[in-house]
Amino acid sequence: MNGTDTTLLDIRDRFPCLEQQVHGKRLAYLDSAATALKPACVIDAVTQHYTQESANIHRGVHHLSEKATASFEAARETVRAHLNAAHTHEIIFTSGTTDSINLVAQAFGQLEIGKGDEILITEMEHHSNIVPWQLLRERSGAVLRVAPISDDGDVDREAFRASLNERTKLVAFTAVSNALGTVNPVAEMAAEAHAAGASVLVDAAQGVPVQPMDVQALDCDFLAFSGHKVFGPTGIGVLYGKEGLLEAMPPVKGGGDMILSVTFEKTTYNALPYTFEAGTAHIAGAIGLGRALEFVSELGYAAIETHEAAILADAFEALQAIEGVRLVGTPSRRKGIISFLVDEIHPHDLGTILDQEGVAIRAGHHCAQPVMAHFGVPATARASFSLYNNHDDIDQLVAAIQKAQEIFG
Repeated sequence: MNGTDTTLLDIRDRFPCLEQQVHGKRLAYLDSAATALKPACVIDAVTQHYTQESANIHRGVHHLSEKATASFEAARETVRAHLNAAHTHEIIFTSGTTDSINLVAQAFGQLEIGKGDEILITEMEHHSNIVPWQLLRERSGAVLRVAPISDDGDVDREAFRASLNERTKLVAFTAVSNALGTVNPVAEMAAEAHAAGASVLVDAAQGVPVQPMDVQALDCDFLAFSGHKVFGPTGIGVLYGKEGLLEAMPPVKGGGDMILSVTFEKTTYNALPYTFEAGTAHIAGAIGLGRALEFVSELGYAAIETHEAAILADAFEALQAIEGVRLVGTPSRRKGIISFLVDEIHPHDLGTILDQEGVAIRAGHHCAQPVMAHFGVPATARASFSLYNNHDDIDQLVAAIQKAQEIFG
């Protein structure tokens, strides 16, 4: 392997979690699609909040509350700038991608989707972009349609276009598949959906960490992502929505900052973005997410994409060279995710053996059981790469797989 590639980012030492050993071995963390590790600057930002400004936001008039409020709202502006949203009030803080998609399913669904209306998704979606629409279907009598994928792992674009019609109210699809790494042509698919009169939701949980997601250039109506996938804290996420749609949508949770005034006869709701932010926010999470996005911007997506492409190519070549390894899905464009099988070894057994060698991968259906069904397998092993991975991680993965093959004969 080319361990001297000078184009690669060399930032492993910025991630404290990587300082440890696992079972006495160097840690090769290859599970970033599940959750990314956190750089020291994000950890420091969260610590700073809890040690210097630990107070509730918006309603306090004392110094700590004012500091916390300023930091929280600064994080919202950081998110707005990162996504190139037109307005800060188009940025809703949620608990994550799942929460964001459910919010749209409930509020937009109540507003726009009724019996006989259609929702279009793709076969490669994460469960979080399937189940909320099934629940909406059960509530409203809507029809859920699914655009198939090819055996390479790409969306069948002809079938996608053929599924669009005058009854299609919403099209929801992932920017990057969490199971296959497939990169979807978001802008083109959004334009096709809009031409049919449908609104568009993009699941950008795997997209935001690895590529620019300019909501105005993509012209999506909604976009959802999670902080923990993009080097931020868990339990925090974002829903972007176009101003007009958000203003028309009814709130789905009551209490806290979403309220202006309450009597027993009537409640007056707050303006955007607070309409959809009931209760006490995950303040430290939002602040940590803001710092994580700053960290990404400091590195630059060009450097991140160059690094990831080099690591992915290295891993792809190395895995193909191992006799008995089968790659699951070979999409035309992919990010740093590879699903694979090794001989007759169950992925869970493989994951356990790799862990003993210090290699952290994911084994299972990856919350994408329809993808597994498409390929006729119950589960796969998944290696997912990020900006802190290097060629040594690939060497360690290969050696660990070969060790598993020796164990299983």
